Amino acid sequence: MEDQIAYHLVTNNRMNIGQKIVFNSETKNNVFNFFFGKEFFNSKGEEYFQILKNNTSPEGIILKKEDADTILKYSDITIRGIRELITEIVRTNEFATKPSRLSCLYAARTFEEVLEWKNVFDSYNRKTLQIVKLKYDGNSFLGDGEKLPKNNAGSFINKMKEAREYWSSISKNNLPEMLIDGEITVIEILKEYE
Repeated sequence: MEDQIAYHLVTNNRMNIGQKIVFNSETKNNVFNFFFGKEFFNSKGEEYFQILKNNTSPEGIILKKEDADTILKYSDITIRGIRELITEIVRTNEFATKPSRLSCLYAARTFEEVLEWKNVFDSYNRKTLQIVKLKYDGNSFLGDGEKLPKNNAGSFINKMKEAREYWSSISKNNLPEMLIDGEITVIEILKEYE
């Protein structure tokens, strides 16, 4: 069988040649931890609903900057987490053979595509440490990042429809993203960043 090759932007911890990563149904990735492991409190230890309840008056809700920032951070991560959760529910129910977005490594098919993602990351000031070439023995899925459910307060029904479009995308991808699972090995470090 021919080697399955992919390219990956390293953003958290530098990788080494020969390093192995295994993604299976028990392994969760950084996307999972980012969206489902964070908690948001103000300096008084109050969370989202406590802040709203404690700052509601007959005139409405009046928030100090710290409280507004806490609510906005929580709302942002929650709405993006809902997108990932709905996308995972649709995958589990209708596209179960495809890798989970919460238990995979995000990659690209080509060096050129990984450079497109580097530009996206740069636009968000997300630091990139390396670009690596990988060999993997597992499943893969090529999706279009622009077809993911919208990060808005739209209905869950619409988000489920958008998730189905993401998982069944077979047309040209505007922002191709590759999900890979199984045993993944770093075979080459193509670029180092400071």
